[in-house]
Formats: sequence, structure tokens, C-alpha cells
Amino acid sequence: MMRLISLLMLLAISGTTLGAQADTPKTGSRDFGDSKAGQQIANQVCAVCHGMDGNSPIAANANLAGQHPEYLYKQLTEFKSGARANAIMAGMVANLSDEDMRNLASYYAGQQAKDASASNMDLAAQGQHLYRGGVPEKGIAACSACHAPDGAGIPPVYPRVSGQHSEYTVTQLRAFRSGARNNDSNSMMRMVASRLSDEEIKALAEYIAGLR
Repeated sequence: MMRLISLLMLLAISGTTLGAQADTPKTGSRDFGDSKAGQQIANQVCAVCHGMDGNSPIAANANLAGQHPEYLYKQLTEFKSGARANAIMAGMVANLSDEDMRNLASYYAGQQAKDASASNMDLAAQGQHLYRGGVPEKGIAACSACHAPDGAGIPPVYPRVSGQHSEYTVTQLRAFRSGARNNDSNSMMRMVASRLSDEEIKALAEYIAGLR
């Protein structure tokens, strides 16, 4: 079972990498959108929850700084369409055009993520083992296969996770586990999260918070 999962992960990574080179803008590229226009929207609409530069002051909300523009754009469009259910975000994006969302994605992608650290080192150590090695006996592949050893992700499909608030990560993993969030590509996150215990989710979130 693990061999099959590992093979699928490798194939997914290979396909994504090639696709990014051939078909998608470079991360942070001005070709993706107008970052100056995106900054204006961010200041007016997004700053209270996600910070002026995408480093959220609220642990329950995502850090957006340095995230891949392709991923940010996908999430914004899916909040708007309802493919990713969130009443607050649906209201925020309701009046944004496709161009607005591309501009926002470009702006946040170009911002510098602030360094963060884990607050519970014992829990983070458990998370490191899970992130790097997975749980073979439960059929869980290493998170690093899709999100990279340093948490930088692999655009356009797999997002950057390093430095993300642990509270936000816990919420998202639980949402994937329950099926409340179902906008993951190929159901990969739902499959992985469905096999994680609450303790494993907390450990992963703690490690990711301090990952660089």
C-alpha cells in the first residue's frame, strides 16, 4: 500500500513540476497580476484578518505572505464559487473580479513571510517525524513529498505551509478529515487527514509553524 502511495506522490510531483515550468507563471511573477493594484485591495478588504503584508496577526487566520500566486488565486476563486465553503470569505470575495483576485494573489506572493517558531518543542519533534517520514503502518506518506522538506510547497498545486499558524493548520486538517473542506486536488489531503489522529494533527501543525 505504501509503495503505491509513494509512487502516486512521485508521479504527482513530477507532473506538477513540469506543468509549472511549461504552463504557469513563475511564483511572484508580475505576469500573474498587478501587485500594486492587489495591494490596494488588500489594504481595503483583507488587512484586518490577514495583516497589511499577509502575515496574519490572528492565529485562526492564514498567513498569506509568500504563498504561491496560483494557489492563492485558486482559493479565492473557490471561496467565490462555493467550492471551498467559508461564509466570511465568501462575503469578502463576492465583489472581486477575476482580475482583482489575480492582483491580490500577485501581491501576497511577493510579500516576505515572517519567521515563526514552534511553542511546544516536544510536540514539534513528533511533528517533524510525521512530516518527514509519514506513518507507514497507517499508509500515510511524508508531508514533505508534496510540500517540500522546507515547507515551501510545489506550485501550482501544493502550497507553502512553512510558518503557518498552528491553530489555522489544525483547523484545516480537521476540516479535510471531516470532509467539510473538499477542494483538495485528487482528494489527497482528505485521504491523508482521514488517517491522522488529533494528536498527530496537533504535532504536525506545531512543527509546520516553525518550519523554514
